[in-house]
Amino acid sequence: MHESIKILAVDDVQMNLDMLELMLTEVGGVFLKALNGAEALELLGCNADTDTILLDLEMPVMNGFELLAALKVDDRYRDIPVIVVTSDKHEVLRSLALGANDFLAKPYDPEELTLRVRNHLRSKKLLDLSNNMSLVLEQEVIKKTADLRQALDFSRKTEYEISLRLGKAAEFRDIETGMHIKRISEFSKMLGSLAGLSARACEVLRYSSPLHDVGKIGIPDRILLKPGKLDPEEFRIMQLHTVIGGTILSDAQSYPVIAAGQIIALQHHEKWDGTGYPNGLAGRDIHLFGRIVMIVDVFDALLSERPYKKAFSLEKTMQIMAEGCGTFFDPELLALFERNLSQFTKVRDDLQDGDCHTPLMKLIESL
Repeated sequence: MHESIKILAVDDVQMNLDMLELMLTEVGGVFLKALNGAEALELLGCNADTDTILLDLEMPVMNGFELLAALKVDDRYRDIPVIVVTSDKHEVLRSLALGANDFLAKPYDPEELTLRVRNHLRSKKLLDLSNNMSLVLEQEVIKKTADLRQALDFSRKTEYEISLRLGKAAEFRDIETGMHIKRISEFSKMLGSLAGLSARACEVLRYSSPLHDVGKIGIPDRILLKPGKLDPEEFRIMQLHTVIGGTILSDAQSYPVIAAGQIIALQHHEKWDGTGYPNGLAGRDIHLFGRIVMIVDVFDALLSERPYKKAFSLEKTMQIMAEGCGTFFDPELLALFERNLSQFTKVRDDLQDGDCHTPLMKLIESL
């Protein structure tokens, strides 16, 4: 064997301990001696990595049975093999019932002693190796899980970044500002939470709602930037931004934010009464995400100044929205929005536009 081995012999006769040590010289390692169970427990306190215990049963202070019982209920020592040294058959049965691993009859044969000890040392080392491997694997699983969570978090942040940048791309073609995109994001998450969506669903809604108007990238400037009212044909073309957005964001089922963005892009102009576009969906056939973004988008648009209109007051905005209850808007969601209006106005105050110029207009002015 080798130096890392530890053997503990427990016997109230010093000569017996010395004989055991002498007989096991060739096994090597560290040989510990205790004259009773109490001494043995004290030694084990500093040598919990002991590999095998040779245990006499009849001892003062704490006998072998008491020590054996204490060892087998202690997580630190329960796996240490215990070889009971005795000449009494009844003691053997009792000790085995208490959890002893083996026994050696007195007077014992030195060769048998060595072989039995070697076998139990080997078993203990294999058990230690198995436990260490289990611990290593457990730590590796914990590390890999943490790495996976970090990767998933990064993936979600990446999706959100893509969502924001696609929203900004649409903003370059539109009259809306970047703060409008951020407000829609925060409004949507807030209304989703008030509607009882899970924290994860609210985050997906927050990250995907900036994509609602990404399809405006495909609308001609003469229509998108027209300061006056659109004629019927122009309005028909403008309505196509929902379909274009849905196409841009299609085939992304593996990416929750992009997939949710497709639903929102397609459905945020669908009306509760079925008169919206592009598919004339009605009621709960409209996805909850689409119904939520419809409300917060209209709310923010009415309060915002545009080249073709002045900003409406909050009172006028809420009056217009109330008139759309049950036709434009989901009545329950709108009522929920109205009951918590102060929360939405606070977010809007915190995310005010610097001015009403779009990035495209700013870029043109700088040339």
